[in-house]
Amino acid sequence: MLRLDGKVAFISGAGSVGDGWGNGKATATLLARQGASIYGTDIRLDAAEETRGIIRQDGGICEVQACDMTNSAAVSATIDDCLAKFGRIDILVNNVGGSAPGTAVSMSEDLWDTQMAHNLKTLFLACKHVLPHMERQGDGRIVNLASIAALRMSAERPHVAYSTAKLGIVAFSKSTAIAYAAKGIRCNTVIPGLMNTPLVEHRLAKTIAGGNLAALVAKRDAAVPVGRMGTAWDVAHAVLFLVSDEGHYITGTEIIVDGGMSAAGMS
Repeated sequence: MLRLDGKVAFISGAGSVGDGWGNGKATATLLARQGASIYGTDIRLDAAEETRGIIRQDGGICEVQACDMTNSAAVSATIDDCLAKFGRIDILVNNVGGSAPGTAVSMSEDLWDTQMAHNLKTLFLACKHVLPHMERQGDGRIVNLASIAALRMSAERPHVAYSTAKLGIVAFSKSTAIAYAAKGIRCNTVIPGLMNTPLVEHRLAKTIAGGNLAALVAKRDAAVPVGRMGTAWDVAHAVLFLVSDEGHYITGTEIIVDGGMSAAGMS
């Protein structure tokens, strides 16, 4: 069940911002444990190399490369390198992204453009350069990671560009799924909610909680109907299902991994 033997998975954002498990790191490791050969990219080579070390220690196969996924030439060259090493790409997981606060008035144009590039252009470029190869293969599985910020707005801290881009990912996935459905290529979205990843400690605790990690974790846990944040492994297992043969009839849709937050609405 859920085996990926003989498959090659290209995963962007396969590292982590600190110790522990980020979504890309956990996804790469889980897919490798299920038999896939992994090609991982990250803006920081050392982060990708840490993931590679874990996978190889498990006995898996992994190659990594530093890549700015907002740069079309760099993305094209990295995908060519993956094809040179493995001969094909069966699975594409787009996991690059990041948030910046601001409203339409307070946010600068430059920051808006950066947010669109970081969260939306990255997956556009990956799909642009990978889809022709999947089409020639007659098979492909794509998963794009969005965010609950696309569905549920924060009254305390608006993220107009991030929310817009993440909702755009849902539309991008649906459009791509329909365009390539008859060609054997599936495309879906995973929508994580509040996740307890290294991002919480290394960025959010400093930027929105004055360094008080315990208070931030308690607040985020309390906001989730099941009583706790999720982990990167929750996201990774959703990705695994969507790229597996068991998910062969699923395309153009979303799996929300949020412990019930979106169902609970704004209360």
